[in-house]
Amino acid sequence: MIAEIITIGDEILIGQVIDSNSAWIAQKLNAIGIQINQISSVSDNREAIISTLNDAFNRVDIVFITGGLGPTKDDITKKTLAHYFNSEMQIDERTLAQVKSIFAKRNAPLLDINIQQAEVPIKCDVIHNPHGTAPGMWFHQEGKVCISMPGVPFEMMYMMEETIIPKLTSTFSLPAIVHQTILTAGIGESFLSKKIAAIEDSLPEHIKLAYLPKLGMVRLRLSAYGTHHETLKKELETYTQKIQHNIPENIIACEDITIEQALLYFMTKHKKTLSLAESCTGGYLSHLITKIPGSSAVLYGDIVAYSNQAKVALLDVNPNTLTNFGAVSEQTVKEMAEGALKKFGSDYAIAVTGIAGPDGGTENKPVGTIWIAIANKQQTIVQQHIGSNKRIQNIEKTDHRKENCRPLLITT
Repeated sequence: MIAEIITIGDEILIGQVIDSNSAWIAQKLNAIGIQINQISSVSDNREAIISTLNDAFNRVDIVFITGGLGPTKDDITKKTLAHYFNSEMQIDERTLAQVKSIFAKRNAPLLDINIQQAEVPIKCDVIHNPHGTAPGMWFHQEGKVCISMPGVPFEMMYMMEETIIPKLTSTFSLPAIVHQTILTAGIGESFLSKKIAAIEDSLPEHIKLAYLPKLGMVRLRLSAYGTHHETLKKELETYTQKIQHNIPENIIACEDITIEQALLYFMTKHKKTLSLAESCTGGYLSHLITKIPGSSAVLYGDIVAYSNQAKVALLDVNPNTLTNFGAVSEQTVKEMAEGALKKFGSDYAIAVTGIAGPDGGTENKPVGTIWIAIANKQQTIVQQHIGSNKRIQNIEKTDHRKENCRPLLITT
């Protein structure tokens, strides 16, 4: 089954709000065998919404809509859908009771526009919203299905998981779609494709391979389409093993996770601890790690030593090292890592220093020069990387480059 997603709201088109709803919906639908053909954003304008709906129904049989169901005049989705499906409006008593209950709990007056939230097109199946005042709507007409949901993310998510997905799976006979993600690092997209070309050429018609490059890494996604979930899963496992055999040194994880998640899971599994010393990244590495649940079992702490004085005072970097070699050097990053290891008493320490840009570079040390070190009690590994003159990209790429020090973790 093929579907489309339409998000409604001027706030999305002007960039004031990022459309995270569509990505979440697409993931949930794909998991139950519904493929997304197109995602569109449209303004709070009746003609624009109708035109977009017409185009969508010319391509697919099911359309998901989010947004425009609030109580104010700019929220016109409900009335537009009533017009589109040639339906009168009526009060839904269950929704009205929900609206009254919410305002009673808030001890707030119930206005006419709030009561109007309970008005729905007669031709729709009302989707109850226990988490807000705007109900969802399910239209089924001439073989076409249109499902409209609130734009508030948590209301939409509950509605999808509690009502819409169960109804979709019980109403339609859906195919099986299985994905397998392989996270790789230390190899570019073109070199990676050359190394696994024979495997890619051997894939059957119902299995597709996609390359998803990002700074410092490439995700491979194997997608299988068919009728039996377990059969497809076993097929993907076979091809995943073949890819692992071809590029063992570049495999970070065989699941759809980030590099920092892979690092955290690896260290948790082996009961190892980590500390950080950051200069040019300014705490970005610890931010990425600490947003992962369970990070406290691994990460002892982070010292953000942005200035030379901080490197000396907090990490015991020798002042002569800074004078003779500079803050951005192999010698300094080595002492930063070893200083963090000593200060925190962790099993491992990662340190980074560099010139993120856009200024501060020299002929010998251009913008984008990054030094990374990882240390344990036995040894310290140091690597240099040269990035670009783009500050944000250099900071993000530094996080991904730390995975190149993985051999120390594996061997010790």
